[in-house]
Order: sequence, then C-alpha cells, then structure tokens
Amino acid sequence: MTDEALPAALREAVAHDLRPVRPLRSPARRALTLLPLGLALLVLIPLVWGLRSNFALLGLGAAWGLSAVQSLAGLIVVGIALREAVPGRELSPRAIAAAVLAAAALFLGLTFVTNSIAPGIEPPGTFARYIWECLYMAGVTSVVPLAAAGWLAARALPTRPAVAGAIYGLGAGLMNDAGVRLFCRVSSPLHVILAHGGAILALTLLGAIAATVIDRLRAPA
Repeated sequence: MTDEALPAALREAVAHDLRPVRPLRSPARRALTLLPLGLALLVLIPLVWGLRSNFALLGLGAAWGLSAVQSLAGLIVVGIALREAVPGRELSPRAIAAAVLAAAALFLGLTFVTNSIAPGIEPPGTFARYIWECLYMAGVTSVVPLAAAGWLAARALPTRPAVAGAIYGLGAGLMNDAGVRLFCRVSSPLHVILAHGGAILALTLLGAIAATVIDRLRAPA
C-alpha cells in the first residue's frame, strides 16, 4: 500500500504522534544503574538492623565477600530480566532454566558454606518466630529493589511480562538477601531455605504478578 492509498486522517494521526525518543540502552548498562542500590542494601541492612552475633566467625571474606558475590549475582539476574523485557530478545526456555538453576545453586552453596563456618541455631521455641522475622525484614527492605527493577523492565515493553517480572523478582531477592544474611545469625540450612529462600521465592512470584498488572494497565482500552 502506497502513502497515497492511506487515509488522510490516518497519515495525520501518525504524523502527529511522531516524536523523538531516547534510544533504550543495553540491558547490561541499565542493570548497572542498580549497582549503587545493591551496595546500599548490602551495607545498610546489617548496619541498621545490626550485624549477626556470630559475624566474627565468618570473617571478612565469608561475610562481606560472599554477600558481595550474591549481590552481584542478583544484579546479573536483573540484567537477564531486562534483556527478556526487550521485544525480539526474549530468552529461550533453556536460558531461563539455566539462570534460575544457577541462582538457586549459588543460594544453596552460600547457605551451606555459611553454616559450616559460623553455625548458629535459633533458641528453643523460636523457630517459627525467627522465620517470620526474616520474612518480614526481607519484605520491608525488598520494596525498593523490586520497584526499581520493575520500572526498568516496564520501559522496554516486555512481550512476556510475567516471565520478565519473575526473573527480576528473583534478582531483587538475591540482592536483598545479600544484606539480610549479614544480619540473621541463624545459619541452619532449614531456617535459611524456608525464611530467606521463601522470601526470594515470594519476590519472584510478586515480580511476575506486578509485571502482569503493569502490562494490563498500560494496554490500550
């Protein structure tokens, strides 16, 4: 169809809607904008809530070093989500599975390493309360990284918002837990998997839900 065959009203509407836009930066560069936030979570969570009582047993490497690795991993996962959010650059099921499995392996690896270096269990009768406290803390401190990652992903107009949201929720959960693990003195794998892992899983689900809702709100009526 030539331009002449287009209705004049349509050509006028398209011309009226044309405006310059800023090119979307690469997923890696956009993910790096969250680096200061990741560092802030890593430092402020244990400083505000207090360092774990067996912090000295961990040493700098197993404490700040491993948390920095986890925070960086979370940032990488967010970058993967930002690529998924770009139309035409969606990830294959194999790539998504690899990212999720790598994140889970890192989380579990850090859990067992931490427990071997600085074992710590909750006092008798406090198992459920300690799980709730860690879930509550993660919920309070994870709002900002989840919202920031969601805003970056939404700007790219993902074609599979639930997938992108789940991935950036996973990344935000890892980044947030990097600071939480420096506060929680309980190293028991059961506690960490249920409380900390449960918080990460909740953020993954919340990210998927939030991205889907945002996509529907932005859809034309």
